[in-house]
Amino acid sequence: MEFYIKGEGIRTSFEYGELDISGDEAYGFRPYQLMTSSIAGCSLSVYRKILDKQRIDYEDIIVRADVERNAEEANRIEKISLHFVVKGYRLNQDKLLKNLDISSNNCSMVQSVKDSIEIEETLECIQLSR
Repeated sequence: MEFYIKGEGIRTSFEYGELDISGDEAYGFRPYQLMTSSIAGCSLSVYRKILDKQRIDYEDIIVRADVERNAEEANRIEKISLHFVVKGYRLNQDKLLKNLDISSNNCSMVQSVKDSIEIEETLECIQLSR
């Protein structure tokens, strides 16, 4: 990866496209947003793969991420709470919770920060009716 100064921020390019990074949201994604996105995105991707592999039917999964930062220590991220909302028919909450735990243990981003950022994962099942 290569990063360079572009205007008021930093830019990098990937196969998918360009990414602008800045401490000012007017010029790019803020670093804490990218960190949170990496953790939430990885966690959801691994969770989806596990559910799909086990042929667990769901209609949709949404993850809401809340971030706690410490202003006294360079505004570092101290905790990321990921709230998974799974929508579907005849969902088994116990099985979904077990798989969420498995996904956390297999998500490279969660494992990369486990000793420095607290990651909390919660689950909500929304049973749809036909």
